[in-house]
Amino acid sequence: MQPKDPVPDDPDLAELLAHLCAAWDQEKRELARQMHDNLGSTLTALSMHLGLLQRHLPADPALQERAATMKQLLSQVVQTNRALQDSLWNDKLEYLGLKAALQDLAEQFYGRHQRRLLLSLPEHEVACPAAIGLTLLRCAEEGARNAMRHARAQAISIVLDDEGEQLCLTVRDDGVGVDGARPGLGLRLLRQRVRQLGGSMELDNAPGGGGALRVRVPRPASV
Repeated sequence: MQPKDPVPDDPDLAELLAHLCAAWDQEKRELARQMHDNLGSTLTALSMHLGLLQRHLPADPALQERAATMKQLLSQVVQTNRALQDSLWNDKLEYLGLKAALQDLAEQFYGRHQRRLLLSLPEHEVACPAAIGLTLLRCAEEGARNAMRHARAQAISIVLDDEGEQLCLTVRDDGVGVDGARPGLGLRLLRQRVRQLGGSMELDNAPGGGGALRVRVPRPASV
């Protein structure tokens, strides 16, 4: 088990960090919605107009080839826009719950990195407040990225356990391990978010290689 992250236990600082994190999340959500509602609808309209125009072009191979190239480029912009929306905000979490969001994370991860995330999730849907669900999802995202980029892992698994009074998320990998005494800024910020929820985060390196990020968050009695 690694030593505690050297973040001052200053209540004012903790409250400020929590406010900043909440503001960042809200900004990401609003930006993703604007990209979907404004940019997404405009790109869809452009695609429709281009398709209509292409059908009325003369049977000139050069013109048809140019139109096909434009259509392909527009399709790439649409895909990039969708990928950016997904990276900013996961709508699955808001509308379908934590399990669906983790499944969507695995699909996105494979699409970007050609690396599979092995998931082990409860059979039932996991009920929890939005703040807890978002924090656990962010921990899964950051843990998977760190395992691939820094620990150079080939196999990465995400396990979500519903233990009744608390939720436990584990990101495990077969990589070379990371410095648990001084994790990166992303994990340190997430650790503070977990603390604000009354939970804990541990980053362990296995003796024979590999590592595990473990997050435990208590579930409110009212849920």
